[in-house]
Amino acid sequence: MAERVLRFHFDYISPYSYLAWHRLQRFASEHALRVEVKPTLFAALLNHLGHKGPGEIPPKQRYMFKDCLRGAALLNVPFEPPATHPFNPLAALRATLLDMDEATRQRLVTHLYTATWARSLDVGSPEVVAGVCAEAGVPDALQRIADPAVKARLREATEEAIALGVFGVPTMIVDGELFWGTDSFGHLERYLAGDDPVGPDDVERWASIESSAER
Repeated sequence: MAERVLRFHFDYISPYSYLAWHRLQRFASEHALRVEVKPTLFAALLNHLGHKGPGEIPPKQRYMFKDCLRGAALLNVPFEPPATHPFNPLAALRATLLDMDEATRQRLVTHLYTATWARSLDVGSPEVVAGVCAEAGVPDALQRIADPAVKARLREATEEAIALGVFGVPTMIVDGELFWGTDSFGHLERYLAGDDPVGPDDVERWASIESSAER
């Protein structure tokens, strides 16, 4: 069976992305998917859409952390409070886009997620990120992530995500079809099996609904 490509759009600031990354490891193997990691700056998505993130809305933040604790328990993965939240994920996202082979890149994603959501390290600090990179076999990260060309990679990757219709993280894309959130794995599984209940006519019918109220 030929591998299909799954684009995984994520930001380390998102605990849901952390849980999705853990679940994706087995899921991709079971469904012959080749995962392409796509670091995406969540704050830029929010700015583009004029939204606040869940970490900026205190009741939603509290619920999110409880929800993720429950999800982590189901997956049997560690989940600890981050050093701060929200935090600045730029250094970690840029580090993920440094030149390296894909096996190392995916190992780095796992290390950075573990640092954030299992070890409570301050991955908003470039120095901490560089230390995690060294543990994952990515040397000299502190100097390399300061390169304007690397900064441009993240901007371009986020702009590409916006152009594809990505509005939140985690988002998984297969064959151009978007699946958002940790609770979308079941829908993705049905899609991969050719059993998606949503067809082009359905999309057109729902997209044609007109608004009758504004706030």
